[in-house]
Parts: sequence; C-alpha cells; structure tokens
Amino acid sequence: MNTTPSAADSAERVKDIRNYIVQGVLWQAFTAEQPVALLIDEIDKADIEFPNDLLRELDRMEFYCYETRELIKAKHRPLVFITSNNEKELPDAFLRRCFFHYIKFPDAETMHRIVDVHFPNLKQDLLKAAMKTFYDVRNLPGLKKKPSTSELLDWLKLLMAEDIPLEALQSADSKVSVPPLVGALLKNEQDTTLFEKLVFMNQRNR
Repeated sequence: MNTTPSAADSAERVKDIRNYIVQGVLWQAFTAEQPVALLIDEIDKADIEFPNDLLRELDRMEFYCYETRELIKAKHRPLVFITSNNEKELPDAFLRRCFFHYIKFPDAETMHRIVDVHFPNLKQDLLKAAMKTFYDVRNLPGLKKKPSTSELLDWLKLLMAEDIPLEALQSADSKVSVPPLVGALLKNEQDTTLFEKLVFMNQRNR
C-alpha cells in the first residue's frame, strides 16, 4: 500500500498555515485536557511590553492567533509560576496581580545537595575546598556579578576535567587567594580586576 502523499495533498498542506506554526507553552497550557503548571522564566529579560501583554492574556484566559484567525481559550486555568532576576523593574499593574516569593541564594548545605545531584562521585575533600573558595569569592564586596549556582557547577566540572589537585584550592593561612580557573566563576573584567586587587591587599597585609 502506497502511503506517500500525492502532489495534491502536498499542495493543500502547503496552503494550510497551521502546518507551519509551533504551539508555544502558553498555547499548550490553555489547550491541555488537565490543569497544568506553567513556568515563565526570567520575565525581566523579555521586551518591556511583554509583562503587560502576558497580563492581558492571563486575565482573560484567552489569546487570539492572527495567523490561524482563531481564539485560543483555556480549558482549565493553569497554575502560573513567573521568575525574575530583578534586572529591570516590572510594571506595577503586573506586580499587583502576583504573589511574591523571594528565593534566597542556597546556603552551603543546600548547595552541597545540589552539587551531589550533578556530581555524585565527587571527592568530598575536593568539594569542601571548592565550596569554601566559591563562597569566599561570592561574598567579596563590590562584585558586579556574583558567581551563581551554574558558575559553581561549571567550575567543578572544569576542576575535574583538568584534574586540579586539592592543594591548589587550599591556602596555608585560610585566606582568599586566586583559585585555579577563576574565569569560570568571574565573568567580567571589572570583577576579575577587583578580585585580584583584593587578593593582593589581603596577601600584603599578612
């Protein structure tokens, strides 16, 4: 049996714009047969009008697709989670409709569990030294961009790939020093320069 589409079928398929539209997560959430959780990540990085546009669609629980000329209505109201890194202000009207919950940066114990998920076979003495160095760097005053969880994970991956010895992460007097592969933690010239100056001053005052 020949299942190859005919030329006529192909022509009809080309004419149907629906074959060229990918349904986004909001569309999928609205048309889901069961209530779903919808995550909108880092909304502060979107265009300035995006929060207001999103607010309108979430208020109405519907949006119009101009390409297909159809109104997409939510079958069930999704549970919407929106994250922001506070890189720019969000509209007051948008914030008034949100329940705010601040998630603080993981403490050492929580971070240890996060690392264990990604690197379950990491030697504990190396992890302990790396964690101390990471928090020493992160807690230095004046950094423009403090290293985050993703930087720590990337750094640990590099330490293992380069087989960096434990001694390279430890200083005899427990003071801050420039760690190996520091470029995985500090991502701009200003922070790197500041960190090197602070280390130099720290060493000179010993």
